[in-house]
Amino acid sequence: MALNDSNTSLEITFGGYSTAGTKPENQDAFAAWQPSASSARYKGIACCIADGVSCSENAQQASVTSVTHFLNDYYSTPDSWDVKTAAGKVLSSLNSWLYHHGQQASARHNSLVTTFSSIVLKSSTLHAFHAGDSRIYRLRGTSLECLTRDHTHQYGQGKEYLSRALGMDTHLEVDYLCQPLEEGDILLLTTDGVHGVLTDKRLRDVLLENISEDRNQTLFERSARSLVDAALEAGSDDNLTAVIVRVESLPEQNIDEAHRVLTERVIPPVLNVGDCIDHFEVEQILYSGTRSHLYRVLNRRDKKRYVLKAPSLNFEEDLVYLEGFVREQWAGARIDHPNVMKIMPPEAHGRFMYHICELVEGESLRQWINDHPMADLSEVRVIIEQIVLGLRAFQRMGMIHRDLKPENVMITAQGQVKLIDFGTVLVKGLSEVASPIDEDCPVGSVNYIAPEYVIDGVATMQSDLFSLGVMVYEMLSGAQPFKMEKVHRSGAKSTSQWKYQPLREHRSDIPLWLDLAIEKACHPDIHLRHGAYSEFWSDLTKPNPALIGAHAHKPLMARHPEKVWPVVSGVLLVIVIIQSWLLLSQ
Repeated sequence: MALNDSNTSLEITFGGYSTAGTKPENQDAFAAWQPSASSARYKGIACCIADGVSCSENAQQASVTSVTHFLNDYYSTPDSWDVKTAAGKVLSSLNSWLYHHGQQASARHNSLVTTFSSIVLKSSTLHAFHAGDSRIYRLRGTSLECLTRDHTHQYGQGKEYLSRALGMDTHLEVDYLCQPLEEGDILLLTTDGVHGVLTDKRLRDVLLENISEDRNQTLFERSARSLVDAALEAGSDDNLTAVIVRVESLPEQNIDEAHRVLTERVIPPVLNVGDCIDHFEVEQILYSGTRSHLYRVLNRRDKKRYVLKAPSLNFEEDLVYLEGFVREQWAGARIDHPNVMKIMPPEAHGRFMYHICELVEGESLRQWINDHPMADLSEVRVIIEQIVLGLRAFQRMGMIHRDLKPENVMITAQGQVKLIDFGTVLVKGLSEVASPIDEDCPVGSVNYIAPEYVIDGVATMQSDLFSLGVMVYEMLSGAQPFKMEKVHRSGAKSTSQWKYQPLREHRSDIPLWLDLAIEKACHPDIHLRHGAYSEFWSDLTKPNPALIGAHAHKPLMARHPEKVWPVVSGVLLVIVIIQSWLLLSQ
């Protein structure tokens, strides 16, 4: 079977063979999925193999269910999820189903337990998932390497039993491997009926003898059967399955092709009131800047009003900007949440590059901060709760905003909060797709983006949490928690350049426990921040005894540097004066 994605030039040839061997029933199973070009781009090409545990009467059901359900469910996960997240969630759910139904049978011989190994080839990367004693090999050139380890334990007289498999326990631990692919790589998946009797050398030799440069599926099926026949001749008394996948070509990181794709649609000229673009009529110019233009428009078809966002002509050759603009629409069209601005799918045959966004009428959080100096904590909580809900919607979709600041939060007249501007959003699923376009510097405002993103260019959910913590600080005080002048001037070299200024220096009415919660959320060290938005929200609503206790045990210098240093300076000054007086009196 030849599988390819014409958009990314990922092409493989696949073939497999399975037999019951000397047993009355074949309890092995294997499957591969031929996705559409779009699915192949976002989800990759997947293949998996399973070996039902023979002590169970339902072994065949377990193996067949695992391979078919895994593929069906994996390709049903959001395109924005990265491979590891998508496959992990599917396998966890599948394991729970197998275990639950196996337990209902109330007898060991009726359980649903199977080994499972899968490969997902996405862009130019191999992702492997494994539990049990089936195996995944890679033949590169003439070198055969086993990429997995058997999850087995030995007991008397050299016998083995499985220590890990699907459906064996309520919790499933899956081995995960991620490695770059090379053209010509051959991936081999086998059950223990094959590799249990054939040495690695014998496996390699059979592969090299039978695989040619021909991309014929039938040839690969015959090669897989040759491996099975060799194992039978060597005395295998188990079910036998072999699957062979060869990487024929990988995506090319071609800057010219990227430019062609990103510039297929034309950036529209600056529009005036009354102008029309496609079936949208401009009613009001909302914003006109160096990076983009925003217009309130009327859709002549459905008579509803939207916001049209168009890029500036200044960036018509800036591929990083254009890719971000396209990604913004891609992400906004996939997040459906009341606290996130909705972006409509693009017009199917449109000629111009622009977004049609939900019309959010209200004020920005920046304006709200200006209008509410020393805001009441209860008002701040109402807004922050909604921002957290919006950020969790991003998190569930495998996305990171990366430019969270008051200008990118809108508040309607009814008090509903909306996150806007997704041009810098990181989509984990898209970041796995090879691209010749690299961001040359972090995006966003240095006042709000996390140190690890400024220094290393790495952003996670906790990077958005840092930005949120800074915003809460600013909403309550009108000030920033860090003095960033030096970073603005010369850049950042270490997290030591972020020194938290206690919120209580600006507002003495703020309780200590709240100040500590905000300090933790925007801690320069990512490992010392909250691990989840829910943890931060909990600490914003009630005192955290652990934070208060840790603060109480800090040295006085760490707890009150603003008080200690003046005292120390005063003491040193007195010492200098006394020493000077003694010298003069001699």
